[in-house]
Amino acid sequence: MLEFINHIFQTFGATVVVPIMIFIVALCLRVSIKTAMMSAFYAGVGLTGFSWIISAFTPIVTKIIKQMVNNTGIHLPIVDIGWQAGSLATFGSTVGLSFFVFGLILELVLFAIGWTKIFMPSNLWNNFGFMVWGTLAYYVTHNFWLSLGLSFFMLLYTLALAETQADRWSNYFGVKNASVCSLHNMEQAVPAILLDPLWNLLGFNKVKMTPETFKTKLGVFGEPTTLGAILGVIIGVLGNLKSLNTLSAWGQILSFAIALSAVMTIFPLVTDVFSKAFSPLAEEIDNKRSKDEVATDGDAEELAIKDKKRWFLAVDDGVGYGEPATIIAGIILIPIMVLIAFILPGNKTLPVVDLISIPFMIESIVAITRGNILKVICNGVIWFSLGLYASSWLGSVYTGAISHYGVAIPAGIVLITSFNLMARPLNALIFAAWISKNPVWIGLTIIVYLVFVVLLRTRREQIWLYLKKMSEKNAGFNGSTEKIM
Repeated sequence: MLEFINHIFQTFGATVVVPIMIFIVALCLRVSIKTAMMSAFYAGVGLTGFSWIISAFTPIVTKIIKQMVNNTGIHLPIVDIGWQAGSLATFGSTVGLSFFVFGLILELVLFAIGWTKIFMPSNLWNNFGFMVWGTLAYYVTHNFWLSLGLSFFMLLYTLALAETQADRWSNYFGVKNASVCSLHNMEQAVPAILLDPLWNLLGFNKVKMTPETFKTKLGVFGEPTTLGAILGVIIGVLGNLKSLNTLSAWGQILSFAIALSAVMTIFPLVTDVFSKAFSPLAEEIDNKRSKDEVATDGDAEELAIKDKKRWFLAVDDGVGYGEPATIIAGIILIPIMVLIAFILPGNKTLPVVDLISIPFMIESIVAITRGNILKVICNGVIWFSLGLYASSWLGSVYTGAISHYGVAIPAGIVLITSFNLMARPLNALIFAAWISKNPVWIGLTIIVYLVFVVLLRTRREQIWLYLKKMSEKNAGFNGSTEKIM
């Protein structure tokens, strides 16, 4: 059965399987067949568009980054070859496939009994994030049940984090009753919440470093398209420092600038198409509220926070990728993280291919800080720097597991990683506790999770109101109501 499911998924891929799931979910929500069908088509078109853009841009940015490495003469032994290798390997492991089937069942049960307010099956594809860690654990421990248990535990705590930031994500990105819920891009909500008082103490909340400010003060130079070109020139120059006196170098620099400008311009358009897959479903969730919960625009947000029956549809991270603050902060973080990788003591990881995934990785931070780009960058620098250490520690394990399950290692590379999947300090700590096989450490992770869930269940309204007030302290940008497309 597991092999059959693997064959089906590998044959049709995410661009077909995800739209089918969206169609089924839509019908379950009693959306009209026409609307359900269009939602499914928009999901497939959006995923295909994302795939085309990233597939075309990845080789270009990878070449520039490698040239930056060669210019410095610094060579790090663990090379990031992208998340795709990890996702493919998980479908070749027994633990991964087992979770793909039984994890889906658990997600349905957890939602049905009210354990979580997040409907995860609508984001079926991103289950590979849980499968990766179970696969790595099995490679290390050879204990099937412990490894599968780890995948289930990571699902549980991810759902709790997703629910914590769901109101902010939905409000900021403008998709009612929806939230991202992928393991590899969810833990960033932790530093975004914990470090915010520090940034406010330093006055970062008063700094109007937002897309709107860029556009207002810089005019045409503040547009995402122009900013992409400017950042492209800067990154291109860094990749050609030793050959700036040649025509070929400037040809590459300007070509990269146009390519990055195209990504900054086209991605929001594809994102708009992709979001249409979820908007009708999220609206249907909203329509199912009782009439006495309908409010005027002024107090609708607070009433939504107080609504105990409210639940959220898990959507793909691609919905928020093209939002201006998200993509601008993500692109700025690319050269910053490469530089940090070079100078960070003890780091062995070179982020390369997954650098283009940084906008995915910062969505929760953007939502919680209301698009404050300065805060997003500072949070990203701290958390992803810790992530480089996590990725360095996991390098040999990840390489062994990925190659064991049939993914070829590129020639000339000794160790591999995925910056998006493995540069995860919190996930790495949980992984370390579980592979230790020590009941005390495993029990501690479970106790912390249970305390957090009890707090979320009994104080959810207060938590959401706190995060709302926290985000409102940031000057100059109101997210979904002021997006610059």
